[in-house]
Amino acid sequence: MPPVSVDKSAIAAAFSRAAGSYDTAADLQRKTGETLLALGHQHPGVSVLDAGCGTGYFSRRWRELGKQVTALDLAVGMLDYARQQQAADDYLLADIEQIPLSDHSVDICFSNLAVQWCADLPAALAELYRVTRRGGLILFSTLAEGSLDELGQAWQQVDGKRHVNDFLPFQQISSACQGYRHQLTPQHYQQQFPDVIALMRSLQGIGATHLHRGRQAGLGGRQRLLGLQRAYNRQAGHYPLSYHLVYGVIYRD
Repeated sequence: MPPVSVDKSAIAAAFSRAAGSYDTAADLQRKTGETLLALGHQHPGVSVLDAGCGTGYFSRRWRELGKQVTALDLAVGMLDYARQQQAADDYLLADIEQIPLSDHSVDICFSNLAVQWCADLPAALAELYRVTRRGGLILFSTLAEGSLDELGQAWQQVDGKRHVNDFLPFQQISSACQGYRHQLTPQHYQQQFPDVIALMRSLQGIGATHLHRGRQAGLGGRQRLLGLQRAYNRQAGHYPLSYHLVYGVIYRD
C-alpha cells in the first residue's frame, strides 16, 4: 500500500485553529498520553523530545518528572500556545518526518497521537530513532484502521462518501517497526455522545477534521447533520465513536 496522501499545510492550519479549544476537548489524547507516559516515565534519561506536542500538555507532564523537554509541532498555533504556557524548555516548529536535531541528541522520544498525520510512518519512526541516543526509548501512540468507523458508515449512507481520515492497518504499523526491537499493544476505545453535533464538535475541537488528501469536511449544513444523525447507528440512545489505538515502544539499541 502506498503512503497515505497528506496535506501538511491543511493539517497544520486545522491544529493551529484548534489550539485554544484543544485541551478541553482532548479526552482521548489525555488517556492515551497518560498510558504512553507510564510506559517510559521510569527511564533514567533526562532529555525528552515531545514530537507533535500540541498544546504542550505532556511536555509539561515530562518537565514535572524532572526532564529537559523539547516541544516539536507542525502547527505554529499549537507551538505558540505551548510556549505561552511555558510547557517546555525548547520549541521546534518542524515536521516529525524531518526533525532538525542532530543524531543521538535525546534520551526519550514521546509522540502521542501524532504519527497518524505523517505521510510516511517508516520515515517518521526512522527520524525518531535517529535522534534518540543508544539505550533510549521511542514511545508513540497512533490510530489504526477502523477508527471513526461509525461516523464513516453514517456519512456513506448520507452521500456515498465516508468523510473520515484513512488510517493504516495494524499490520502496516507493525511492518514499520520490524527493523527495531519493539513492542506494540493494540487497544480499542469508544466515546459516547448525546448527539451528532457534539460528536462532530469533539473532532473539530482537537483539530481532527477530515484532512487526508487535503479534503476538509466541516460540520456542514443543518439538513446534512440531521441526515447524518438519522443514519447513525446508535447504541442505547447514544452516538458511539470508536478508536483503534496502537501503543508502541521502540528500544534504541
